[in-house]
Amino acid sequence: MGEAMHPAVTYLIYMASALAMLGVFTAVYTAVTRYPEFELIHEGNIAAALSYGGALVGFSLTLGSSIALHASFVMFLVWGLAAMLVQIVVYVVVAQAIRGMNDAIRENNIAMGGLIGSISIAAGIVNAACLT
Repeated sequence: MGEAMHPAVTYLIYMASALAMLGVFTAVYTAVTRYPEFELIHEGNIAAALSYGGALVGFSLTLGSSIALHASFVMFLVWGLAAMLVQIVVYVVVAQAIRGMNDAIRENNIAMGGLIGSISIAAGIVNAACLT
């Protein structure tokens, strides 16, 4: 961002960009998973909410860390894309490692949703910490 830019403008640019990245993340992540998160959540499926919520929080942790630690807007965008990739890879690896995971989420297995969400948050914490 420019040297003469007012801090409020910088704030608004980062906030708008982060919210846009959250939207892109949601679109990409829900396209990759093998169950319709929002349809299931609308029906009251807690497992889907925990799984998606964990991925969203994990992604957001890296976004927040990137904003706090990097003055460069370009690096913020790069780390945001990397965070998105990490969350998608975590989903794919966990889905391969835990047989029946997707069906368990569809069937509202709350324990499975909590596990997947927690793994996503853990990956986000580690990813955010790596941005030092």
